[in-house]
Amino acid sequence: MALLLFSRCRLLVFPKYHRHIATLRSNSTFARTITTGIHHSPLLRPSIPTITSSTQKNLRCRLTMSAADVIPGRPTWQQTMLRIKDPAKSIPFYTDLLGFTLIDKFDFPQYKFSLYFLTTLKEGEKYTLTPGTQEAHDYLWTMEGVALELTHNHGTESDDSFAGYHAGNKEKDGFGHIAVNTEDVYALSEKLEKAGCSFKKKPDEGRMKGLAFVYDPDMYWVELVKRGDDSNIPNECNFSQTMLRVKDPQKSVEFYKKLGMKVLVQRDFSDFSLYFLGSSNMDESLFYKQHFNPVLELTHNHGTEKDNDFKHYNGNEEGRQGFGHIGFLVDDVYAACDEIRKMGYGFRKEPDGGSMKGLAFAYDPDGYSVEIIKRGGIDFGDKRVENK
Repeated sequence: MALLLFSRCRLLVFPKYHRHIATLRSNSTFARTITTGIHHSPLLRPSIPTITSSTQKNLRCRLTMSAADVIPGRPTWQQTMLRIKDPAKSIPFYTDLLGFTLIDKFDFPQYKFSLYFLTTLKEGEKYTLTPGTQEAHDYLWTMEGVALELTHNHGTESDDSFAGYHAGNKEKDGFGHIAVNTEDVYALSEKLEKAGCSFKKKPDEGRMKGLAFVYDPDMYWVELVKRGDDSNIPNECNFSQTMLRVKDPQKSVEFYKKLGMKVLVQRDFSDFSLYFLGSSNMDESLFYKQHFNPVLELTHNHGTEKDNDFKHYNGNEEGRQGFGHIGFLVDDVYAACDEIRKMGYGFRKEPDGGSMKGLAFAYDPDGYSVEIIKRGGIDFGDKRVENK
C-alpha cells in the first residue's frame, strides 16, 4: 500500500503536499490594501467595480487561443481539497454557519487519516444518505457539483506542538481562497461575527465595500460574495469559488479547457487579470455570479509569465502544506491520462502507480496537483459504515 499512501494519503494528507495562496509579487504595485496595513491584491480585489449580469457580455473571455480539444470521458470538476487540524471545529463551521452538508467520509485507520466531503445542496434538497456508506460513496463519485474535501491527519487536533497548516496568501503562495455567494454579505458577516468568527476583511473595510473575507478554523480565507442579480437561489450560501494564482494564463487556461472547463468571464486590470472558469456541465448563458456551482478563479499578476525564475508554491511543499489539490471525475481514467500526458506537465501519480490502481494525480502548468478520478469511484480500501 506504499503507493496508496503516495496517491491518496500522502498527496491528500501529509503536510508537505497541500497548500498555497500567493500574495502578489513583492514588487507589484497592486499589492493590495485592506484596512490593515496589508497591500491590496487580487485576492481582495479592492478596486474592482461591481459587475451585474447586464454587463457580462462585455466581460467574456478575450483569449485568442484556438479551442482546446477536451480529453475523453466527460471531465467535470468535482472537488477542492484542504487539510484541516480538527474536524470537530472545521465541519460545524461549514455546515452550521455556511450551509454546507456533509455528504460523505472516508476513514483510513490503517493510515491514520480521514477525508470529509461537504457541498452546498440546493434549498429543499434532502440528503438522507449516511456518510461513509457505499450509497454515499456512489453519490459522491457521480455528483455533478463540486465538493469541499477536508483531509484530517489523526492526532493533529490534540497535538499541542502542531502549528497548524499553511493557509496561504504569503509570498509566492498559489492558493488564495474559497468563497460562498450570498444575497446579503452584511447579514452573513454579522451572523459569523456573532458566532465568534474572525475576519480578514469586513464588508465595509478597505476600498471594496460589500465584500468580506472570514477565516475558517484553520485560517483559510473564505470570501463572502454578493450573489448576481436574478440568481433565483434561495440558499443563504452556496459554495461558489476556488481561487488559484497562475504564472501564465495562456498555458493554464489551455490546460483547464482540455479538462472541459470554459472561460465564463475574463476581467483585465492594470497589473492583474482574473479568469473565471466553469466546469463543462455549467450553463454558459448565466452570469458567473448566478451559478449555483463554483467557478475556478485563476488570478494572473502581469509579468510573471516573462520571469523564468518565478514559480508559485503549489501547496504541497514542506512547511507550506494546506491546500492539496482540485479533482475531476472522468469516465475512463486511463484514456483521460493518455491525453493529459501529451500536454507534457507530468504526473505526481500515474494511474497504475503504486497499489491504488485507476487513480491519478496530474500536474497543471503551475505544478498544482489535479486528481483524476473514475466516475462511479473505485475501492479505496476505506473502513465502510454499514447501513442500519
